[in-house]
Amino acid sequence: MNTFIKECDSAWPALDYDSWSETLKTIHQWTQIVGKIRLQSMPWQNHSWHTTLYITARGFTTGSMPYHNGIFEIEFDFERHALVLSATFNKTVRIELYPRTVADFHKELFAHLENMGIHVKIHGQPNEMDPSIPFKDNVENRSYDKQKVLDFWQASVSTHNVFQRFRSRFVGKCSPVHFFWGAFDVAVTRFSGRKAPLHQGSMPNMPKSVMQEAYSQEVSSCGFWPGSDASPMPVFYAYAYPSPATYGKQKVLPANAFWSDSMGEFFLKYDDVRVAADPEKMLMDFLQSTYEAAAITGKWGRENLEVST
Repeated sequence: MNTFIKECDSAWPALDYDSWSETLKTIHQWTQIVGKIRLQSMPWQNHSWHTTLYITARGFTTGSMPYHNGIFEIEFDFERHALVLSATFNKTVRIELYPRTVADFHKELFAHLENMGIHVKIHGQPNEMDPSIPFKDNVENRSYDKQKVLDFWQASVSTHNVFQRFRSRFVGKCSPVHFFWGAFDVAVTRFSGRKAPLHQGSMPNMPKSVMQEAYSQEVSSCGFWPGSDASPMPVFYAYAYPSPATYGKQKVLPANAFWSDSMGEFFLKYDDVRVAADPEKMLMDFLQSTYEAAAITGKWGRENLEVST
Protein backbone atom coordinates (compact mmCIF):
# COMPACT_ATOMS: atom_id res chain seq x y z
CA MET A 1 0.00 0.00 0.00
CA ASN A 2 1.17 3.52 -0.76
CA THR A 3 2.92 4.96 2.32
CA PHE A 4 1.17 8.32 1.99
CA ILE A 5 -2.32 6.81 1.96
CA LYS A 6 -1.50 4.35 4.73
CA GLU A 7 0.13 6.75 7.18
CA CYS A 8 -1.71 10.05 6.54
CA ASP A 9 -5.35 9.22 7.09
CA SER A 10 -6.20 12.90 7.62
CA ALA A 11 -5.70 15.82 5.26
CA TRP A 12 -4.98 17.95 8.34
CA PRO A 13 -2.97 15.77 10.75
CA ALA A 14 -2.14 16.79 14.32
CA LEU A 15 1.09 18.80 14.61
CA ASP A 16 2.21 18.89 18.22
CA TYR A 17 5.37 21.01 18.13
CA ASP A 18 6.96 19.53 21.24
CA SER A 19 6.68 15.99 19.83
CA TRP A 20 8.81 16.75 16.78
CA SER A 21 10.76 19.91 17.57
CA GLU A 22 14.15 18.21 17.23
CA THR A 23 13.19 16.71 13.88
CA LEU A 24 11.91 20.10 12.71
CA LYS A 25 15.20 21.76 13.66
CA THR A 26 17.12 19.13 11.70
CA ILE A 27 15.11 19.29 8.49
CA HIS A 28 15.07 23.10 8.78
CA GLN A 29 18.86 22.97 8.45
CA TRP A 30 18.67 20.44 5.60
CA THR A 31 16.21 22.61 3.65
CA GLN A 32 18.49 25.61 4.18
CA ILE A 33 21.40 23.73 2.59
CA VAL A 34 19.31 22.74 -0.43
CA GLY A 35 17.72 26.19 -0.63
CA LYS A 36 21.15 27.84 -0.67
CA ILE A 37 22.14 25.61 -3.58
CA ARG A 38 19.12 26.96 -5.45
CA LEU A 39 20.03 30.52 -4.41
CA GLN A 40 23.49 30.14 -5.95
CA SER A 41 22.29 28.34 -9.07
CA MET A 42 19.42 30.58 -10.16
CA PRO A 43 19.30 34.08 -11.65
CA TRP A 44 18.04 36.65 -9.15
CA GLN A 45 14.27 37.17 -8.99
CA ASN A 46 12.50 39.94 -7.16
CA HIS A 47 11.84 39.43 -3.43
CA SER A 48 14.18 36.40 -3.39
CA TRP A 49 11.68 34.20 -5.22
CA HIS A 50 14.60 32.41 -6.89
CA THR A 51 15.61 30.89 -3.55
CA THR A 52 12.40 29.16 -2.52
CA LEU A 53 11.36 25.52 -2.61
CA TYR A 54 8.04 24.20 -3.93
CA ILE A 55 5.60 21.62 -2.64
CA THR A 56 5.30 18.51 -4.79
CA ALA A 57 3.40 15.23 -4.83
CA ARG A 58 6.19 13.70 -2.74
CA GLY A 59 7.76 16.52 -0.73
CA PHE A 60 9.66 19.76 -1.45
CA THR A 61 11.67 20.54 -4.57
CA THR A 62 14.05 23.16 -5.91
CA GLY A 63 12.47 22.86 -9.34
CA SER A 64 14.72 23.14 -12.39
CA MET A 65 18.14 24.77 -11.93
CA PRO A 66 20.53 25.39 -14.83
CA TYR A 67 24.03 23.92 -15.00
CA HIS A 68 26.30 23.69 -18.08
CA ASN A 69 24.04 22.67 -20.97
CA GLY A 70 21.50 20.94 -18.76
CA ILE A 71 19.25 21.17 -15.72
CA PHE A 72 19.45 19.70 -12.25
CA GLU A 73 16.88 19.36 -9.48
CA ILE A 74 16.93 18.38 -5.81
CA GLU A 75 13.78 17.00 -4.20
CA PHE A 76 12.97 15.97 -0.66
CA ASP A 77 10.89 12.83 -1.11
CA PHE A 78 9.07 12.60 2.21
CA GLU A 79 7.02 9.61 1.07
CA ARG A 80 10.09 7.44 0.66
CA HIS A 81 12.34 9.51 2.96
CA ALA A 82 15.10 10.27 0.50
CA LEU A 83 16.75 13.28 -1.09
CA VAL A 84 16.66 12.79 -4.86
CA LEU A 85 19.27 14.43 -7.12
CA SER A 86 18.33 14.47 -10.80
CA ALA A 87 20.34 16.02 -13.62
CA THR A 88 20.45 16.06 -17.40
CA PHE A 89 22.89 13.43 -18.76
CA ASN A 90 23.42 12.01 -15.26
CA LYS A 91 22.25 9.06 -13.22
CA THR A 92 19.68 9.91 -10.54
CA VAL A 93 21.09 9.74 -7.00
CA ARG A 94 19.11 9.00 -3.83
CA ILE A 95 20.38 10.02 -0.39
CA GLU A 96 18.52 8.33 2.45
CA LEU A 97 16.86 10.52 5.09
CA TYR A 98 17.20 9.13 8.61
CA PRO A 99 18.47 10.38 12.00
CA ARG A 100 21.78 11.85 10.85
CA THR A 101 23.70 15.01 11.64
CA VAL A 102 23.50 18.16 9.56
CA ALA A 103 27.26 17.82 9.00
CA ASP A 104 26.83 14.29 7.62
CA PHE A 105 23.94 15.33 5.35
CA HIS A 106 25.96 18.31 4.07
CA LYS A 107 29.05 16.20 3.36
CA GLU A 108 27.21 13.47 1.44
CA LEU A 109 25.11 15.89 -0.60
CA PHE A 110 28.07 17.92 -1.85
CA ALA A 111 30.11 14.78 -2.54
CA HIS A 112 27.35 13.51 -4.83
CA LEU A 113 27.01 16.89 -6.56
CA GLU A 114 30.74 16.95 -7.26
CA ASN A 115 30.58 13.42 -8.67
CA MET A 116 27.78 14.57 -10.98
CA GLY A 117 29.93 17.44 -12.25
CA ILE A 118 27.82 20.06 -10.47
CA HIS A 119 30.12 22.51 -8.72
CA VAL A 120 28.34 24.95 -6.44
CA LYS A 121 29.49 26.80 -3.34
CA ILE A 122 27.11 28.15 -0.73
CA HIS A 123 27.31 30.41 2.30
CA GLY A 124 28.00 27.70 4.88
CA GLN A 125 25.83 28.94 7.75
CA PRO A 126 22.06 29.15 8.28
CA ASN A 127 20.11 32.37 7.87
CA GLU A 128 17.33 33.59 10.18
CA MET A 129 18.72 31.40 12.98
CA ASP A 130 20.59 32.22 16.15
CA PRO A 131 22.93 30.55 16.90
CA SER A 132 24.03 29.94 13.33
CA ILE A 133 26.26 26.85 13.46
CA PRO A 134 28.15 26.16 10.21
CA PHE A 135 26.51 23.22 8.45
CA LYS A 136 29.76 21.26 8.15
CA ASP A 137 30.26 21.50 11.92
CA ASN A 138 26.71 20.88 13.08
CA VAL A 139 26.57 17.56 14.89
CA GLU A 140 23.90 18.82 17.29
CA ASN A 141 20.82 18.52 15.06
CA ARG A 142 20.41 14.87 14.08
CA SER A 143 16.74 13.85 14.52
CA TYR A 144 14.39 12.45 11.89
CA ASP A 145 10.97 11.08 12.85
CA LYS A 146 9.46 9.74 9.63
CA GLN A 147 5.86 9.97 10.79
CA LYS A 148 6.20 13.56 12.02
CA VAL A 149 7.86 14.63 8.77
CA LEU A 150 5.09 12.96 6.79
CA ASP A 151 2.45 14.73 8.89
CA PHE A 152 4.07 18.14 8.38
CA TRP A 153 4.34 17.57 4.65
CA GLN A 154 0.65 16.53 4.46
CA ALA A 155 -0.34 19.71 6.33
CA SER A 156 1.78 21.70 3.86
CA VAL A 157 0.08 19.97 0.91
CA SER A 158 -3.39 20.82 2.24
CA THR A 159 -2.29 24.39 2.89
CA HIS A 160 -0.76 24.63 -0.58
CA ASN A 161 -4.03 23.57 -2.21
CA VAL A 162 -6.07 26.24 -0.43
CA PHE A 163 -3.39 28.88 -1.05
CA GLN A 164 -3.41 28.06 -4.77
CA ARG A 165 -7.17 28.64 -4.99
CA PHE A 166 -6.79 31.88 -3.05
CA ARG A 167 -4.00 33.00 -5.40
CA SER A 168 -6.20 32.38 -8.45
CA ARG A 169 -8.58 35.16 -7.37
CA PHE A 170 -5.94 37.85 -7.93
CA VAL A 171 -4.77 39.24 -11.29
CA GLY A 172 -2.22 41.71 -9.91
CA LYS A 173 1.36 40.82 -9.10
CA CYS A 174 1.41 37.79 -6.82
CA SER A 175 4.12 35.44 -5.65
CA PRO A 176 4.01 31.71 -6.29
CA VAL A 177 2.86 29.54 -3.42
CA HIS A 178 6.27 28.58 -2.10
CA PHE A 179 8.26 27.35 0.88
CA PHE A 180 10.74 29.79 2.41
CA TRP A 181 13.52 27.79 4.06
CA GLY A 182 14.73 30.81 6.05
CA ALA A 183 11.73 30.93 8.38
CA PHE A 184 10.46 27.45 7.41
CA ASP A 185 7.03 28.58 6.25
CA VAL A 186 4.68 28.15 3.30
CA ALA A 187 3.66 31.56 1.98
CA VAL A 188 1.91 33.51 -0.77
CA THR A 189 2.04 37.30 -1.18
CA ARG A 190 -0.13 39.78 -3.09
CA PHE A 191 1.12 43.18 -4.21
CA SER A 192 -0.80 46.44 -4.57
CA GLY A 193 1.50 47.71 -7.34
CA ARG A 194 2.83 50.59 -5.25
CA LYS A 195 6.27 51.07 -3.76
CA ALA A 196 6.66 50.72 0.02
CA PRO A 197 8.71 52.81 2.46
CA LEU A 198 12.19 51.49 3.24
CA HIS A 199 11.85 48.49 5.55
CA GLN A 200 13.69 48.91 8.86
CA GLY A 201 13.20 45.42 10.30
CA SER A 202 15.81 42.70 10.56
CA MET A 203 16.25 38.97 11.08
CA PRO A 204 19.15 37.09 12.72
CA ASN A 205 22.01 36.44 10.31
CA MET A 206 20.19 38.07 7.41
CA PRO A 207 21.59 41.03 5.44
CA LYS A 208 19.39 44.09 5.90
CA SER A 209 19.51 44.74 2.16
CA VAL A 210 17.75 41.41 1.52
CA MET A 211 14.90 42.35 3.86
CA GLN A 212 14.62 45.79 2.29
CA GLU A 213 14.39 44.38 -1.24
CA ALA A 214 11.86 41.76 -0.11
CA TYR A 215 9.59 44.52 1.24
CA SER A 216 10.30 47.15 -1.39
CA GLN A 217 6.67 47.06 -2.55
CA GLU A 218 3.36 47.21 -0.72
CA VAL A 219 2.13 43.72 0.20
CA SER A 220 -0.55 41.61 1.82
CA SER A 221 1.05 38.31 2.78
CA CYS A 222 -0.14 35.10 4.42
CA GLY A 223 1.43 31.82 5.36
CA PHE A 224 1.63 28.65 7.42
CA TRP A 225 4.29 28.24 10.11
CA PRO A 226 4.80 25.11 12.28
CA GLY A 227 6.08 26.88 15.42
CA SER A 228 9.34 27.29 17.35
CA ASP A 229 10.72 26.88 20.86
CA ALA A 230 9.74 30.48 21.64
CA SER A 231 6.25 30.05 20.21
CA PRO A 232 5.39 26.33 20.03
CA MET A 233 2.05 26.68 18.25
CA PRO A 234 1.54 26.00 14.53
CA VAL A 235 -0.39 28.89 12.98
CA PHE A 236 -1.61 30.53 9.85
CA TYR A 237 -0.64 34.20 9.72
CA ALA A 238 -1.44 37.31 7.71
CA TYR A 239 0.18 40.73 7.67
CA ALA A 240 0.46 43.87 5.55
CA TYR A 241 3.48 46.01 4.80
CA PRO A 242 3.26 48.87 5.31
CA SER A 243 0.62 48.18 7.95
CA PRO A 244 -2.18 50.79 7.84
CA ALA A 245 -3.05 52.31 11.23
CA THR A 246 -6.48 50.66 11.33
CA TYR A 247 -5.49 47.34 9.76
CA GLY A 248 -5.37 45.40 13.04
CA LYS A 249 -8.77 46.77 14.09
CA GLN A 250 -10.60 45.22 11.14
CA LYS A 251 -13.01 42.36 11.70
CA VAL A 252 -11.71 39.20 10.05
CA LEU A 253 -12.92 35.62 9.74
CA PRO A 254 -13.27 33.14 11.32
CA ALA A 255 -14.22 34.13 14.86
CA ASN A 256 -11.17 32.16 16.12
CA ALA A 257 -8.74 34.49 14.32
CA PHE A 258 -6.99 37.11 16.42
CA TRP A 259 -4.67 40.11 16.12
CA SER A 260 -1.29 40.33 17.88
CA ASP A 261 -0.14 43.84 18.73
CA SER A 262 3.38 42.62 19.48
CA MET A 263 3.75 40.83 16.14
CA GLY A 264 1.62 43.17 14.04
CA GLU A 265 -0.13 40.22 12.41
CA PHE A 266 -3.39 38.30 12.35
CA PHE A 267 -3.20 34.66 13.43
CA LEU A 268 -5.37 31.57 13.16
CA LYS A 269 -4.34 28.43 15.03
CA TYR A 270 -3.65 25.41 12.86
CA ASP A 271 -5.54 23.26 15.38
CA ASP A 272 -8.68 25.37 14.90
CA VAL A 273 -8.53 24.70 11.17
CA ARG A 274 -7.67 21.04 11.64
CA VAL A 275 -10.75 20.24 13.73
CA ALA A 276 -13.19 22.47 11.82
CA ALA A 277 -16.16 20.94 10.04
CA ASP A 278 -14.83 22.49 6.82
CA PRO A 279 -11.10 23.26 7.24
CA GLU A 280 -10.65 24.54 3.68
CA LYS A 281 -13.48 27.06 4.02
CA MET A 282 -12.23 28.27 7.40
CA LEU A 283 -8.75 28.85 6.03
CA MET A 284 -10.05 30.52 2.86
CA ASP A 285 -12.21 32.86 4.96
CA PHE A 286 -9.11 33.84 6.92
CA LEU A 287 -7.05 34.48 3.79
CA GLN A 288 -9.76 36.48 2.04
CA SER A 289 -10.84 38.57 5.02
CA THR A 290 -7.30 39.49 6.06
CA TYR A 291 -6.48 40.46 2.47
CA GLU A 292 -9.60 42.65 2.34
CA ALA A 293 -8.56 44.25 5.63
CA ALA A 294 -5.23 45.21 4.05
CA ALA A 295 -6.73 46.28 0.72
CA ILE A 296 -9.48 48.40 2.27
CA THR A 297 -7.38 50.15 4.90
CA GLY A 298 -4.49 50.55 2.46
CA LYS A 299 -6.77 51.86 -0.29
CA TRP A 300 -5.62 49.39 -2.93
CA GLY A 301 -7.01 49.78 -6.46
CA ARG A 302 -8.95 46.55 -6.14
CA GLU A 303 -10.88 46.95 -9.40
CA ASN A 304 -7.61 46.38 -11.30
CA LEU A 305 -6.28 43.60 -9.07
CA GLU A 306 -9.07 41.11 -8.47
CA VAL A 307 -10.86 38.58 -10.64
CA SER A 308 -14.34 39.76 -11.61
CA THR A 309 -17.12 37.45 -10.41
